[in-house]
Amino acid sequence: MELRPYQQDSREAIQKEWANGKKRTLLVLPTGTGKTIVFSKVIEDRVRLGERVLVLAHRGELLDQASEKLEKATGLKTSLEKAENTSIGSFFRVVVGSVQTLQREKRLSQFPPNYFDTIVVDEAHHAISDGYQRVLNHFEESNVLGVTATPDRGDMRNLGSYFESLAYEYKLPAAIKEGYLSPVKALTLPVKVDLTSVGQQAGDFKTRDLGTALDPYLESIAEEMVEHCQNRKTVVFLPLVKTSQKFKKILNSKGFRAAEVNGESKDRAEILEDFENDKYNVLCNSMLLTEGWDCPSVDCIVVLRPTKVRSLYSQMVGRGTRLHPGKEYLLLLDFLWHTERHELCHPAHLISENDEVAKKMTENIEEAGIPIDIEDAIEQATEDVVSQREEALAQQLKEMRRRKKKLVDPLQFEMSIQAEDLSSYVPAFGWEMGPPTENQVKALEKLGILPDEIDNAGKATKLLERLNKRRMEGLTTPKQIRFLEQRGFQHVGTWQFESARKLINRIASNGWRIPFDINPAEYKG
Repeated sequence: MELRPYQQDSREAIQKEWANGKKRTLLVLPTGTGKTIVFSKVIEDRVRLGERVLVLAHRGELLDQASEKLEKATGLKTSLEKAENTSIGSFFRVVVGSVQTLQREKRLSQFPPNYFDTIVVDEAHHAISDGYQRVLNHFEESNVLGVTATPDRGDMRNLGSYFESLAYEYKLPAAIKEGYLSPVKALTLPVKVDLTSVGQQAGDFKTRDLGTALDPYLESIAEEMVEHCQNRKTVVFLPLVKTSQKFKKILNSKGFRAAEVNGESKDRAEILEDFENDKYNVLCNSMLLTEGWDCPSVDCIVVLRPTKVRSLYSQMVGRGTRLHPGKEYLLLLDFLWHTERHELCHPAHLISENDEVAKKMTENIEEAGIPIDIEDAIEQATEDVVSQREEALAQQLKEMRRRKKKLVDPLQFEMSIQAEDLSSYVPAFGWEMGPPTENQVKALEKLGILPDEIDNAGKATKLLERLNKRRMEGLTTPKQIRFLEQRGFQHVGTWQFESARKLINRIASNGWRIPFDINPAEYKG
């Protein structure tokens, strides 16, 4: 099986992390981009080295999927460690194991700590739970690969407490742009759902409270779906089974062919097959279909289970991002969620890691009233935010001139070089969160950056890497940026070093005054 370029790159990056002594590393791929294929090929590489590998997951569907795709992609067969099934004594080099089974002391103690050389954790955002940690700590010498869809910063900080590095990340916008996933258009419907009475539990909204809060709006939501979803294949996510069942009845009364599945559905496999074969055009579920189920023809997702957890939101939307013949785009329906205390996920959070941009993007989508391509939306929102920041920065620069700092404020530098990744950076791994080292502080000062504003080693590392890269590419230095931008020149960070040097020499030879034929606001370096 020939891998796509990003799949091959991620495969090599994982092996490189292990070779460099980073024993616990992460792979982040959006739903639908073939993470199972990638880790199957990684497993094949390890088996060729004579290793024994464990694939760890928390649901039977994920174990079955991993086993099937592993055999299809590599020819490797697996043994199963689940309930009464045991892999002990099997000559297969790969074991797919249920974490619920393996975490039990009686089962775990049957394996020597060095039994597995490599462990793959599917849906790795679960890896920091007690059950997974019990298994992973038992096999503490193993190399570990955690595989997950796009996590939010909170997830990354939590995962960073166990994983040592991020081997590779492929982002949703890149997957859409390169033609591997469906474009996504978001539409905010004019239904204002009041969540102010909903409590919080384990870092998210209480599902029981959500069901009660949603009930008064189900009829009007169904009316909106009549207008937008009649000719679409739709999956609806709801917080409770009883809410899901109620909504199915309402939809059917409006002319939809709706079905409902939940964890207790005895005919679940039959309903899912009928939905795939278009007997139904809407499938309601109470968070059952977030992992391990694929139906590429789905072209509309309705999230009626508001959440603060980005990985959960991504999992729901991911049920509709796969490509399918005749599918132009995925329509993602959002609502006017009203909550005073909690920030929840919107379509913007699928592709924006910057809270400020996501907020502006959400506002713009709400105001539009028509389906908006999320890639176009983030571009516009980023421009809006940059414009607002530039206004604030202009004010800040006035104050900086008065203080006559000798060093460049890192915010000025980041804005000037238009480095969104630097200005929105948040540390994820343990070493990144500590303060900058003495050597980093000295290096930043030497390169003209004020180190007082850099409060963690991760940011200092990224900044020093960027400064070194700019030097190699012949771009302006922080001191050139400071000198020229204080005199009104714009975005000096995008200029070549030589252009800035010649201009500064010309200003110097003019008695440190700007020549009369130069307008700083319009000057292009």
